[in-house]
Amino acid sequence: MDKKRAGFTAIALAILAALIYSQFRMWKNFDWNLFLVHTHSVSKFHILHGVALIYIAYILRAVRWKIFLRPVRPETSTASLVAPTLIGFTGLALLGRPGELIRPYLIAKQEKLPFSSQLAVWTVERIFDVGGFTILFVLAAFFATAPKRLELQDIHIFQKVGMVLTLIVVGLTVGALVVHRSGETIARRLESRFSHIPSHWGHRIALRIREFRDGLNTIHDKKSLFLLIGVSVLMWAMIAVAYKEVTHAYGAPRLEIPQTQVFLLMASSMVGSLIQLPGVGGGSQVATISVLNHVFGVPPELATSCGIMLWLVTFSKRHEVSFLRVPGRQSCRFAREQGGGIDPPPARMPQVRQALHHIRAHRRNPLHGGQERWAAREV
Repeated sequence: MDKKRAGFTAIALAILAALIYSQFRMWKNFDWNLFLVHTHSVSKFHILHGVALIYIAYILRAVRWKIFLRPVRPETSTASLVAPTLIGFTGLALLGRPGELIRPYLIAKQEKLPFSSQLAVWTVERIFDVGGFTILFVLAAFFATAPKRLELQDIHIFQKVGMVLTLIVVGLTVGALVVHRSGETIARRLESRFSHIPSHWGHRIALRIREFRDGLNTIHDKKSLFLLIGVSVLMWAMIAVAYKEVTHAYGAPRLEIPQTQVFLLMASSMVGSLIQLPGVGGGSQVATISVLNHVFGVPPELATSCGIMLWLVTFSKRHEVSFLRVPGRQSCRFAREQGGGIDPPPARMPQVRQALHHIRAHRRNPLHGGQERWAAREV
């Protein structure tokens, strides 16, 4: 582990330790026996229903990626993208945020495409994720007529969060349009402006802008755009119902949160997941437990049990089926096709370790990334 990564890990550990300490300091009389009673009394039917909905959401992610691949790989099937999706999100749960890049790597390897082209698709996909969730959040915050569980001041906070998310989506959309129209010009100017900085910083920044522009080019018509928006909204709706199923599984009046207000719980989990440790998460659970306790008035023991259960259902349950083999060529052949002179990992190295090997090589060698980008354009 290099110094930079060790520093980030240490910061994440410190933040999580501070959050957990402050949380449990307020819960001096935490009843662990009651926590275990709540955990063991959940309805397995509702938990399994939530798990099933999460898997449907992963299938929808595969459908969305298939739409992105249409311009270059129209023959790709949704079924062939399910396994890389599950393995990629397993990497996210096991390795933290760096594991997110495993999915584009596996799809690039399977479809014989440059890694940078799928990295660009992954970047654009994040915009549709934020946009799809924001559409549902704003509808729930401003237009829903379901019974209210929140106090008036909390409803105002709910609406303010919706406004912030709307501004973020508008900003991302405007930025995407600017990059789509003038991406090459912006990249050249930034490359020239930061050319004096060592470690190829100017080239790296310009390369990321060009990759993002290439990712936007995968949306080749209005039909694809509307399909991507529709699939994204449907996917987040499935995840929202899964959250509702988990909270409903406890059969506790305090956890009977209206479906429309579950989005506030989801938002807290998403923000908390930005700070997480490999394998155990941390940030997502702490944020969810805090919102359940302070916003919805759920007792500490019940909030803790539900927060951990939500993390298990939405982040960890996928491990059981994620070890499906992904069809593809040997890593050494993939490396030779990219022309980057990357030493291949051992042939029997697991898929996730192979992915991390090539991702690190891609990050270390910006010129290699540039060659991939031009190869993507040729495809």
